Amino acid sequence: MAKSKAKKLREKLTREGRMNPEEKRSPFVFTDMRTRRTKTKKDHLYQFKHKNHQSQAGNDGSFYLVSF
Repeated sequence: MAKSKAKKLREKLTREGRMNPEEKRSPFVFTDMRTRRTKTKKDHLYQFKHKNHQSQAGNDGSFYLVSF
């Protein structure tokens, strides 16, 4: 794959001992700033992974204590 003109210029600047403009970039350049609008199927399934699910029969391991 060929090198771009800009990359060649950056390499030339570093060889000459001058500042590489790539080093002045913000760290936020490499972060993914996109946000999801809705959850994916996997996110939705893992949302209830460790919660106590309500079952139809009521034998889900939870109890309700009534004191008389």
